[in-house]
Amino acid sequence: MEAAERAARIVRTVIETLKPGFAVKLWTGERIGPATGPVLTINDQDIVWQVMRRPNLSTLIEMWISKTIDVEGGSLFDFYALPSQGKLRTKLKSLPKLAVLRDLPAVLFSRKQMAARTDLSGRNPFVSGSNRQAIQHHYDISNAFYRLFLDERMVYSCGYFTDFANGIDQAQKDKLDHICRKLRLKPGERLLDIGCGWGAMLIHAAKNYGVVGHGVSLSEAQTQLARERIRAEGLEDRITIEIKSYAELSGSFDKISSIGMFEHLGLANHATYFSTIHRLLKPGGIYLHHAITRRDKGNIKKTLRKGPEFKALIKYIFPGGELDTIGMTLGNLEAHGFLVYDVENLREHYARTCRLWAERLHARFDEAIAEVGEAKARLWLLYLTGCSITFERASAQIFQTVVTKRARGPSGLPPTRADLYR
Repeated sequence: MEAAERAARIVRTVIETLKPGFAVKLWTGERIGPATGPVLTINDQDIVWQVMRRPNLSTLIEMWISKTIDVEGGSLFDFYALPSQGKLRTKLKSLPKLAVLRDLPAVLFSRKQMAARTDLSGRNPFVSGSNRQAIQHHYDISNAFYRLFLDERMVYSCGYFTDFANGIDQAQKDKLDHICRKLRLKPGERLLDIGCGWGAMLIHAAKNYGVVGHGVSLSEAQTQLARERIRAEGLEDRITIEIKSYAELSGSFDKISSIGMFEHLGLANHATYFSTIHRLLKPGGIYLHHAITRRDKGNIKKTLRKGPEFKALIKYIFPGGELDTIGMTLGNLEAHGFLVYDVENLREHYARTCRLWAERLHARFDEAIAEVGEAKARLWLLYLTGCSITFERASAQIFQTVVTKRARGPSGLPPTRADLYR
């Protein structure tokens, strides 16, 4: 019996034992499982060798990137939506191991030479804290690529859905306005936006609230486009952007926002970051902290342990990134001279945001491939889908926290939050 036939028999045995609830199509054209619904396609008999050599999440990701495995008749979300088929470990115990072992040697020793893959991982991804090179690995892919799935303002952070039926353009407009109201922006105030991306927050605040804005970013591609957008809006006299680290900033600001950049810092840099915010913020000023967090597990060692999903995320997508917990965030803010007033969890909003991003990228996938290549386009589709599922399952949270610089006397905030929902 040829190795290809033995490999097919191994896969067939595994699928028939696990009964995953969806169909699987082999490289031979054979279909196993239900006649309808999404289909997982296996395009290469070498899958057996790959899984045996390194049975972990990175192997699955690389098989997806290289198209060793693919999806037909649906999307990755369709697989997630299928009902649970029981615990995988329990099913694996019933696998006829002797039958698999009889076929395995022939498959392993006669495997064909694997094609070289494009390395899409970041340099030194597991070092705490993202440097300029790591930021550019993520954000300088291509402005045109981000346009394929982001909203019209190119806001690359969690949207705010006043109605979950709203589209991404409305959700991002509402998010920017929600933040501006939380900051209680007033005409003439100086606003600092740390990690300002393509400038959407600064432009919205200057146009609608009359502030003078300044932004910092480490991404050259984002900054170039942000400056073009500011010129197009005629706001060059009211908005400036620098390619600079937050730690190098000087001066003082009435209000400061940080929207989706804190995750890049690394735990070792949190004290420096919060001290810098305190130094830059005027007495009575307001700081809005918008960041993803992990779940506190009651033990610092367990809490900070990097699971396989997070290791994959920082390897391929966010080199140097680390997440704290909401408790760590609040503790650090209080320890560095801030008073915490409002904490809002937007977990379900981010699940919806990432799903819309993934669906929009999927709808324009041919354009994405033309822009960044098929391997990177497939990686990003997997990443956006995985993020949506992560937030839907409550495996991660995202909070907006509003604080003021600690001082005796009135905070200057209104007695209720009715103004946020006018």
